[in-house]
Amino acid sequence: MVVYAYRCVEHGVTEVSRAIGTATAVVPCPACDRAAARIYTAPRLSLGSSVRRALIDSTERTRDEPAVVSAPPPRRGPAVVARPPALRRLPRP
Repeated sequence: MVVYAYRCVEHGVTEVSRAIGTATAVVPCPACDRAAARIYTAPRLSLGSSVRRALIDSTERTRDEPAVVSAPPPRRGPAVVARPPALRRLPRP
């Protein structure tokens, strides 16, 4: 659902929640039933999670400014995996 803003001459701005792409140019004002014209506002991207917004920003930034590295990342040691004790009784190859 998307929130669309409409302005009534007497009562000011009202918001209507509709499915994306289904906004009409005019809706009746909830207070006086007069026609309220749609106004275009900036998208409310700041209402989302700051972590998601940072991820989107960094992804967009790499499109034009890819990260350049001077060396590969340091190699990590092998992962230590605990073997179940039952496997110790099996013959080794």
